[in-house]
Amino acid sequence: MKSVKTGTVKSKIKRGDQVVFIAGKEYNRYDSAGKRQPYRGRVMEVDARNGKVRVEGAAIVKRHQKPVPQLNREGGIIEREGWVSISNVAIVDPDSGKPTRVKVELRDGKKVRVAKSGKVIAEPEVFGKKEPKKEEKAEE
Repeated sequence: MKSVKTGTVKSKIKRGDQVVFIAGKEYNRYDSAGKRQPYRGRVMEVDARNGKVRVEGAAIVKRHQKPVPQLNREGGIIEREGWVSISNVAIVDPDSGKPTRVKVELRDGKKVRVAKSGKVIAEPEVFGKKEPKKEEKAEE
């Protein structure tokens, strides 16, 4: 029997990152002039344990869904983004705008992601993250 690995799995690509496809179906997209333009998009979800990501507007799959009146859910054909292998995408370099590899360095006592050009990749603005509550001082 295969043992299940436990613990945290780290990924250099995070939710909210701007990525470009470097392989697969989305790499071979062509524009109206007939020139190949690999798809660029924002990462919606990351499944580091399985090595998969979901990119906004890429790898669209159709799912047939039955209606469930008890849950007020309509039926029909639903289009949504599918999972793509994490090896098929690369982070966009902040300087050149080209695909780049990422390494993690320790700068000023903090771990930061650094592109091949040496430029620090900023933490993405995550669209579901809540800001920590600020303490309000009561005036008396």
